[in-house]
Amino acid sequence: MVKKNWREFARNNVVTIMFIVLCAVCMVLSGYTPSYVVYELFGRLSRNAFIVLALIIPIIAGMGINFAITIGAMAAQIACILVIEWGIQGFTSFLAAAALTVPMAALFGFGIGKILNKMKGQEMIGGMILGYFANGLYQLLCLFIFDNIIPINNPDLTITGSTGIANTIDLAKNGMANSLESLWKLPAYQAVLVFAAVIAIILLIGYARSPRKNAKRLGIQIGTLAAVCVIMQIPAVKELFSMVMVPMATFGLVALLCVFNVVIMRTRLGQQFRAVGQSRVVANAAGINVDKVRIIAITISTVLAGWGQLIFVQNLGAFQTYGAADQVGLYAGAAILVGGASVVRATNTQALLGTVLFHLMFILAPAAGKNLLGNAAIGEYFRVFMCYGVIALALVMHAWSSVAPRKKLKGGDKATDKA
Repeated sequence: MVKKNWREFARNNVVTIMFIVLCAVCMVLSGYTPSYVVYELFGRLSRNAFIVLALIIPIIAGMGINFAITIGAMAAQIACILVIEWGIQGFTSFLAAAALTVPMAALFGFGIGKILNKMKGQEMIGGMILGYFANGLYQLLCLFIFDNIIPINNPDLTITGSTGIANTIDLAKNGMANSLESLWKLPAYQAVLVFAAVIAIILLIGYARSPRKNAKRLGIQIGTLAAVCVIMQIPAVKELFSMVMVPMATFGLVALLCVFNVVIMRTRLGQQFRAVGQSRVVANAAGINVDKVRIIAITISTVLAGWGQLIFVQNLGAFQTYGAADQVGLYAGAAILVGGASVVRATNTQALLGTVLFHLMFILAPAAGKNLLGNAAIGEYFRVFMCYGVIALALVMHAWSSVAPRKKLKGGDKATDKA
């Protein structure tokens, strides 16, 4: 029985196990110090975690990976261009861009949902093609409509000697660059104390509001938080995280999105997401408006992806106008699959674990390829190959897991007929 459970666990998490092994091998081959790797990893986590978490709701609603989040990313970049044109400065520009992203991304998400409702069963490929189609319209907007039909007066935004939006948008000039990160930064050992205290307060409030909850479980949770805090104060662990300054506002937003994903699944809407994801036929028979629920799921995901792209570009301090959004859906989709999610099931833990492993590979692969084969480009090719390979493997496993129960059912029917 134990052997069977381990075999099932390995089968369900084969991608995650494979990436853990690959990251361990690349860590040895790269020659990087652990403190440097941790420093680079935290930088990537702060940029990418939010947008990966934005994929969870459509997966639960049975729509697979929302590759159309690239359209939400485009909405965020349009918002950045408009905010710079209007002369808004500093952190206010980030808030203005976030506010402006909501109506645009919501409108785009509604349209995507309406189209995907006509493509039931083909949502992922449909979302990917919609992303390519939207990219053409986005380039038309930036190359022709902006600075021609819609005047752009800020010379930092336009192509010198021509018309249209410049290829690179510098967010440092209006103060948006790192505006979120610079609000509050703490060393890692102090950041852990703050987050542990907040989590402990939330757990205690939840227990006080519902005394029927398990006191033993609460004690284990509080004890675990205390143990993590103690471990982080050990000199060797402090040294490991010595280069890391945690952007508290950014990781606070990531934590809030995790809470949002948990809370919404406990609401009536969240139960409808689950019901539609499990069976559209049964959900429809239960009186759920399946098409409406699917549109809501995609709209929420698209808006969250827009905010995620804002966090990403302000962290980098600049973005490529015509290329920054292209690979957003692909990389985010690969990351959540690496964490053990599938095209029908995903959790916050899987999204965060996948982000860690996927971007750890991005950090280590070039150096490992250079040290092993004398060419850093080998590592670059390898990680791109792994990105596409993970998605292909997840789709194959999903198809296989869908076919296996049907074969069993047919086998049972034949046995019944013979009897």
